[in-house]
Amino acid sequence: MSIRSAAGISFVLGIVVSAQAATTLTVVQKGLALARSAASIAKGDQIVFTNEDDVIHKKEKILQKVRALSEVNPMLGHRGVRLGITYPEIYSMQIQAILEAAALCAKEGIVVYPEIMVPQVATVEELKRIHGYVQRLHKVVDLIHGINVGAKFGSMLEVVRACLRAGRMAEMAEFFSFGTNDLTQATFSFSREDAENKFLPSYLDTGILQDNPFEVLDLKGVGELMKLAVADGRKTRPDLKVGICGEHGGHPASITFCHEIGLSYVSCSGPRVPIARLAAAQAQLRSSSSQPATQTAVD
Repeated sequence: MSIRSAAGISFVLGIVVSAQAATTLTVVQKGLALARSAASIAKGDQIVFTNEDDVIHKKEKILQKVRALSEVNPMLGHRGVRLGITYPEIYSMQIQAILEAAALCAKEGIVVYPEIMVPQVATVEELKRIHGYVQRLHKVVDLIHGINVGAKFGSMLEVVRACLRAGRMAEMAEFFSFGTNDLTQATFSFSREDAENKFLPSYLDTGILQDNPFEVLDLKGVGELMKLAVADGRKTRPDLKVGICGEHGGHPASITFCHEIGLSYVSCSGPRVPIARLAAAQAQLRSSSSQPATQTAVD
């Protein structure tokens, strides 16, 4: 078994918008009120600021944007790849930063292996769009730095449809990573925060569920989707690297299952690494097949 740091391996594209919308809205509203108050006081004292209207106008535009970005159900809303497609400048900025950082490392003689991973993908067309960004910016970075940066392009699998279409996804993606937290939410139609704070304890007490599916991988549901995606993905691309990231990557029974279906690695938080390594070693020893050992990676 081996352990490797995920910090220098994969970069997940994305940006948080909806989670901070309420706080941002409050800040902008306060700023707008202060700007109006300052303008009123200034006029009363016969001091005229030529840019007061500009300040108010800019703050009003920000306020309108914050209101436009607020969502009823952010978990299923404008996030991940959807945001990157509707606002291409966000992903373009991130992709170029990754490629330029890799080019600068190469100039310093530092060997890096960047991987660009796209979240919340549901269709291969989404992957094609983002891959187009990567190809275009790859040429830009090559012209600027004179270095042809090698970067792998892959997809997170955290949408049920993506798992069912993994064979097609693998035509574009060089690797997969199961986002098991989101995939569990999508499979059960549970919001983790709502479920754990409301009905999930009752489900566990009454035996409706044997385990919390956000702590222990649901083998009969989420696991079947993963098994199907791995098999279909490797029919298209036999050398496809597949792993998971999330809390399940540090759970022993979940790691055993990941080894059995042929995952290349599991990724978990630092404190869980010793347990994950032990579980991966035990899974390998129990296995009668000649499949390569599952690796553990620090998130």
